[in-house]
Amino acid sequence: MFTVLVSDGMGMLGALPDAVADRATRDVAFEHRRVETGEGLVAAVDDTGADVVVGGPETPVPAETIAEIDGDVAAIVRAGVGVDAIDCAAAADHGVAVANAPSYCTREVGEHALSLVFGAARRLHEYDRQTRRGGWAWDDAPAPLRLADATVGFVGFGEIARGVADTATTVAESVIAYDPYVDAATAERHGVAMAEFEAVCAQSDVLVVFAPLTEETRGLVDEAACNRLPEGAVVVNVGRGAVVDDAALAGALEDGPVSAAALDVLPTEPPVESPLVGRSDVLVTPHCGWYSEAAAESLVASLAGTVAAVADGDGVPERTRVA
Repeated sequence: MFTVLVSDGMGMLGALPDAVADRATRDVAFEHRRVETGEGLVAAVDDTGADVVVGGPETPVPAETIAEIDGDVAAIVRAGVGVDAIDCAAAADHGVAVANAPSYCTREVGEHALSLVFGAARRLHEYDRQTRRGGWAWDDAPAPLRLADATVGFVGFGEIARGVADTATTVAESVIAYDPYVDAATAERHGVAMAEFEAVCAQSDVLVVFAPLTEETRGLVDEAACNRLPEGAVVVNVGRGAVVDDAALAGALEDGPVSAAALDVLPTEPPVESPLVGRSDVLVTPHCGWYSEAAAESLVASLAGTVAAVADGDGVPERTRVA
């Protein structure tokens, strides 16, 4: 029997067994274990005899864990886009395939990013808090930005950012981006100019972070980056929480130059003693940018296609293979 271990809460993945059964030519059994450590994952694989692990960011898969499950598990499938919880280099070294669901929520995250940009720029979060307290004063918050006069800068210019750029270029005065893996011609097709990171920070009235978490991007938006921003700047993060140094951003909100922030991701989720959560000048959403019913269905379909392909001996499809 081919066995799949679902290593996080089932939640929306409850539909996964039926979706795999519709696609696979062999019988596939599912086991569920709540796993939050590498050691726990090794134990769960041993207990279930799993051939494939499907998990979210709550399941860390470091190099030592991959070494332990090598020979047992054919693939680790991330129930999402980001694979920063998985040591992909170690997986490649041990011949364990890594897959994700690369495009299931592209539109949702893009729409959420735009919502946060507009909401923070127009100070909607501050006006909402004020009216909840019984207030009714248009001048009881810093003056909103006029996006038509603003430069919007992107940190990361992948598929989601490119979709956002198509709207941002119709609203903002200019749009620039930093991404060392994207060429200028690609950016130009979306009306965006590429620039070095320091230049993007120095020019961006609205800085939007899309970057995934890697060793290169961890803490990239640090104190120096925040201090380069123009006075009154807005910072939006829909990438990964740890790309932005939360203490540095809190300091920039406290003492300038940042006037507002809007965050769908934080370094620790759920947050514990965050210097950003609870501030009147920060809008926080609970890592929900990906979510819609359609996205949840697309996620299950993507995972099911990958699991069925591995179960049938075809390996991880190229469109979902990460390593």
